Amino acid sequence: MVPQAAGSDFQYRFGTLDWPHDRSLRRHPPSPCPPGPRGRGPPLADRLRPALLDEVIGQDHILSADAPLGRMLAADKLSSLILWGPPGVGKTTIARLLADASDRHFVQISAIFSGVPELRKVFDAAKTRQRTGQGTLLFVDEIHRFNKAQQDGFLPHMEDGTIVLVGATTENPSFELNRALLSRAQVLVLHRLDAGALAELLDRAEAATGRPLPLTEDARAALVAMADGDGRAMLNLVEQVASIDVSTPLDAKGLAGRLQRRAAQYDKNGDEHYNLISALHKSIRGSDPDAALYWFGRMLEGGEDPRYLARRLVRMAVEDIGLADPQAQSHALHAWEIYERIGSPEGELALAQSVIYLALAPKSNAGYVGYKQARAAAKQTGSAPPPHHILNAPTTLMKEQGYGAGYAYDHDAEDGFSGQDYFPEGTGRLSFYDPPDRGFEREMRKRLDWFDKLREKRRSGA
Repeated sequence: MVPQAAGSDFQYRFGTLDWPHDRSLRRHPPSPCPPGPRGRGPPLADRLRPALLDEVIGQDHILSADAPLGRMLAADKLSSLILWGPPGVGKTTIARLLADASDRHFVQISAIFSGVPELRKVFDAAKTRQRTGQGTLLFVDEIHRFNKAQQDGFLPHMEDGTIVLVGATTENPSFELNRALLSRAQVLVLHRLDAGALAELLDRAEAATGRPLPLTEDARAALVAMADGDGRAMLNLVEQVASIDVSTPLDAKGLAGRLQRRAAQYDKNGDEHYNLISALHKSIRGSDPDAALYWFGRMLEGGEDPRYLARRLVRMAVEDIGLADPQAQSHALHAWEIYERIGSPEGELALAQSVIYLALAPKSNAGYVGYKQARAAAKQTGSAPPPHHILNAPTTLMKEQGYGAGYAYDHDAEDGFSGQDYFPEGTGRLSFYDPPDRGFEREMRKRLDWFDKLREKRRSGA
């Protein structure tokens, strides 16, 4: 390791010591130093950590002068925050730099390794600083991992100004954080780094290492794609490539042979799971088989259980296609059965074909809407008995009460249709099912209209 004096600017700048609270050190960081011998020295991700908020890549929507953080800092009114975004987009860096810009002491803890005793020490130390006129910015990584009681423990210290809380999470705060905590903190969404931001980061990395990477243009593009929106992953990949000794630049194929592609971000039990199944469902509903196949593939590549996808395909057939194509439900069920019989990987093809079939099937939610309306009406009129004429009368008493009186047996009527009223007395006729004029429901519409005309005919006595 390159020797450094204890507490040197190098150590502060590159994260080997606690972040300093001398503004001159933080506002005027030293020029980047070259790394030490291979395998030593701080990682490239630490060496390239921004020293100013202006240097943060890809998050201008929250950092620019007219964005939320820009306005807070300009007014010197930094409030508690929840930074929500995928890994490797700068949550920790932004928190550090906010402490710098607002002249607060920076304290970092992780919800994975901290409990109530650690939090008490943090709060006590913050109160001591507060008495001397210094504020504290408490950065809590993975804040969603704290339980309800632990999250509630932040509230009084946020309210009395002991701390400004900046929590970081990769999970949806709406589901993972208490309402009380969310009401006292502003949620800011950080974006995954796009190709342009990652390319800029790649240029910075090459400048820091002092030499260009041995890659062709298509290999550079492939390296950006491998990072998959994660800046930290990008810099780790750069370090791997920089250590490769080649006589000629690597093309995309050669790069793929040297590096293991980063696994796509996907949590089968987390927010990304629900985002992707929503994308698949809406692509099928939107009759786009190509997009549907893409999201289906993304979920499989992320390790999703094909049985979960099979079950959801059946639901889509019921909810979004219904009677517009009665075969859709059978097709989805058969695909599920095929998967169960032959397993992976061949069984996924049957599910993929079901994805295509459902996407191209005529769509209708008339049955779904009618069902929901009928349930709502049943809830409102749940005590109304059926009309007497459609009740059976197995006893003399029930006959005397009028059960079954006046019932018309439909098979004896003309056209096999009596036209009688089957709703509870006093509700009148209600209408729930309104099929559109597409797919098989064109035929259902014809039948519905035909019976409506016959019913009117029977009532008028014509």
